[in-house]
Amino acid sequence: MQRSAIIIGTSGGIGGALADCVDARGTHNVYRLGRSGPISIDLTDEATIMSAATQLKELGCAPEMIIIATGLLHRDGKGPEKSLREVDPEWMLENYRINAVGPMLIAKHFLPLMPRNQRTVFAVLSARVGSISDNKLGGWYSYRASKAALNMLIRNLSIEWQRKNPASIIVGLHPGTVETALSAPFRGNPATERFDPPKAAEQLLSVLETLNPEQSGQLFAFDGQLIAP
Repeated sequence: MQRSAIIIGTSGGIGGALADCVDARGTHNVYRLGRSGPISIDLTDEATIMSAATQLKELGCAPEMIIIATGLLHRDGKGPEKSLREVDPEWMLENYRINAVGPMLIAKHFLPLMPRNQRTVFAVLSARVGSISDNKLGGWYSYRASKAALNMLIRNLSIEWQRKNPASIIVGLHPGTVETALSAPFRGNPATERFDPPKAAEQLLSVLETLNPEQSGQLFAFDGQLIAP
C-alpha cells in the first residue's frame, strides 16, 4: 500500500510547494487541503475540519505525514505591531485563531487518522520569532505571542501523543524568509537570506527526514538547527 501524506494550506506558497515536492518524490499519495477544492477546510470553523477528517477516513487515508502550512502575519492593512500603542484586541485574537487554535483543531481531528504502530510525522509551520529566549527586538506582539502559544501547544501535544504512538514525531518548523505573499511586505533587509518556495519545501522535508521521536515537541529551523523555546 502506498504511503499517504496530507498537506494543509496548499493555496499558499509554501504549502503548495510542499505538496508538489512530496508528490514529485513519488513516495506518498498526497492529499491537498485548502480553502477550496474537493476537500476544503477553514481553520476558524471546526465543523469544516471535522468534515475533512471524516472524508479522508472514508477514503481510507491513514497518513504517515501531515504538514500544516498555514499562518497569519498580515491581512487587509493590518500587520505586526511596531509598538504597544498599536495593539488591537481583535487583531490579537485573530492571530491566535489562525496561528495557534486552528492547528490544534486540525490535530484534534487529524491525528487520530495516523497509524499508531510506526513512525509518523505531524509538523506545523511556526516561526523563530515565537521563541521567548530568542526575542531580542520586541514588537510584533500578536504574531510573536500566537507563535509562542503554538510552540507550547506542539510540545504539549507531543507528550500526549507519544503515549499513543512512541514512534510519533510532532514538531514545529521555522521555514526562514520565503518569497511568498506572507513575507512580501517585510523584505526590506537585504542581508536576510531568502528562499523561493520550492527550495524552502525541499529544506523542510529534509529536516523532517532526519528527526527521531526523541526530538518530538521541539521547534527546528530550515537548516535543521534546534530553536530554543
